[in-house]
Amino acid sequence: MERSLELLPRADCTHRSDACVGSDIAQHMNQQPPPLKMARMQSVSADLVAGLSVAGLALPEAVAYAGIAGLPPQAGMIALFAGLLCYGLLGRSRFAIVAATSSSAAVLGAAMATLANGDPLLRIALASALVLLTGLYFLIAGITQLGSVTDFISKPVLRGFTFGIATFIAVHQIALLTGTHLTHASLPIFAWQLISALPQWNGVSVCVGLCALLLLYLFKKIQRLPGGLIVIALGIGATQWLHLAHYGVDVVGPIQLHLERPRLPVLTRDQWLRLAELAFAMVMVLYSESYGSIRNFANLHNDPVAPNRDLLALGVSNVASALMLGMPVGAGYSATSTNEAAGATSRWSGGIAWWVLLMIATFVLPSIALIPQPVLAAIVIYGVSHSLKPGVFRPYFVWKRDRLVVLASLSAVLVLGVLDGLLAGVALSLIMLLRRIAQSRVAELGRMSGGHDFVSIQDHPSAQPIQGILILRPEEPLFFANAEHILADVQRRIVASADSTQAVVLSLEETFDLDSSSLEALQNFFGVMRTMGKPLALSRLKHPVHQLLDQVFLTEYPNPLFSGLSVDETVLQLQARLAGASDSAEWHRA
Repeated sequence: MERSLELLPRADCTHRSDACVGSDIAQHMNQQPPPLKMARMQSVSADLVAGLSVAGLALPEAVAYAGIAGLPPQAGMIALFAGLLCYGLLGRSRFAIVAATSSSAAVLGAAMATLANGDPLLRIALASALVLLTGLYFLIAGITQLGSVTDFISKPVLRGFTFGIATFIAVHQIALLTGTHLTHASLPIFAWQLISALPQWNGVSVCVGLCALLLLYLFKKIQRLPGGLIVIALGIGATQWLHLAHYGVDVVGPIQLHLERPRLPVLTRDQWLRLAELAFAMVMVLYSESYGSIRNFANLHNDPVAPNRDLLALGVSNVASALMLGMPVGAGYSATSTNEAAGATSRWSGGIAWWVLLMIATFVLPSIALIPQPVLAAIVIYGVSHSLKPGVFRPYFVWKRDRLVVLASLSAVLVLGVLDGLLAGVALSLIMLLRRIAQSRVAELGRMSGGHDFVSIQDHPSAQPIQGILILRPEEPLFFANAEHILADVQRRIVASADSTQAVVLSLEETFDLDSSSLEALQNFFGVMRTMGKPLALSRLKHPVHQLLDQVFLTEYPNPLFSGLSVDETVLQLQARLAGASDSAEWHRA
């Protein structure tokens, strides 16, 4: 101890009193090694640069997405403030930037065009109600721990929908970039109108937009520069110095950013019901997009994920945005990837972006009104360009799986429009799910190489069936949509092999629980087996299924053997019973 104390800096004391020694120790303990200080400084610097980069991209995107949704620009900015603040306080991902997204803006705009009938005040009220219901759905999902259900829409459908909606948004932004004003839900018709209007394109507007787009891609290669802010500043400067208005180049226009008193929208019961349906689709799109971004970057950096916590954070963010008449929010890929690429190390980058945006809104908001529309369009095209990569579809054609599904979901958006295309995509996902799990596939099992393993005889021809015992395994969990079909297939196989089958083993290892329809189907199946007079054993039962079957059927149908044991152990017990080696009590309970 004395030798270690000698290593400490000496105080100006002639005698090393306890107080001096204590002071030296405290001073030594408070000193931080230079590498730790340097690491912290680098972390703060990285978060600062990332926050500036995020602010530069998220601000114009928020304004542009409000235009896509048909709402005032402040709706996008309010959503941006609400998402950054609420997710920063409650969320888990250090990279996620929660704000208005291109997909949700397009869905919201299509829904409002259908329901608002051109009334701007009704449009704002309906949009607020839709965002509020979306937030409540997120909160319910988080409270009920539905975070494990991370893919509401299958990946082929989601990728087709994402590519279609990115194409839809990009083509519409090209119209703004060229200074033309067109509207049509069907993209092929809209694209034809845009090409037909080529003589009316504004050459100056096109040049401004292309220059902005080129600068954005150049700044992307210099990740430490806030490219979005620089492009915005250059656009505002060009408006003032080059007098772009004289050349017919549109600007964003005034933004009346003021906080509304939180209030619920006043709507009819039918309107609430219709919005409740649309909110369900909005949740699926937002969470599929958000969790995809969060999970991708978490896996890239070996970060943990907390789906239920993120559901709650997204719920609070959307409710806060709705009460202030903002847009729906999620963790969009463009802002999140910008945050990660800029080197963010914590959620402080989102907090820094929030403060930068607050300063902009407080001191230079009038200048935002001078952003040229083609610059805004270029930023949106840049933001959705990550989704315009046809290469994401290549695996489906190489694997020869889900090709028609991808093309159908893509075509639905392009031909039917955003809202109907989304609903078609959701329906397609549900059909795929039901088709997958409703298939009545049953495998016959045999013993592998004289060991204890039982495998499918069809997949492993060397597997040997057990003489006198038919062993079957449903390849899907039993539930209301497939239980009757699967048990009917089992019954047909038993009848077909009746002469050589003395007993039956049914392995339910894929079934984790049973609903009432499955129980009724099993009840009828047990009755058939009792009529046929063949002993029946159920093996590999999960604990909840074992308990339920004991409770429901054991007294009524004492014949079956309910076992959580392996197929091998069940077969041995069944062979012992057939040989008369076990008494009735052993047979009643495994």
